[in-house]
Amino acid sequence: MSADISDSRAPASQAPVAESEYELQLFIAGPSLRAEAALRNLEAICARYLVGRHSLTVVDLLEHPERAQQDGILGVPCLVKLRPGLIRRLVGDLSQTDRVLKVLGLA
Repeated sequence: MSADISDSRAPASQAPVAESEYELQLFIAGPSLRAEAALRNLEAICARYLVGRHSLTVVDLLEHPERAQQDGILGVPCLVKLRPGLIRRLVGDLSQTDRVLKVLGLA
């Protein structure tokens, strides 16, 4: 799945995300090896475990610095799972699949 680069949440006029669908955000700070690794690792996990059941928004904090405070981001790259269930965060390159699956509630 290709990432959607966005600086805001989906407008209210869009159809709501189904509760069984995973709504994910990946916060990065410009192009870097860690950001690229995190995105590549997350896309691989989604392709294996969440086929057709997720949406991913990539937010570049260099382009949208206000989002760091708005979304409580303290380190990057940072994966945020908004749905389903509780909001969960994981900072790092997402190379530890078991930790990512735990945050997603899949382990």
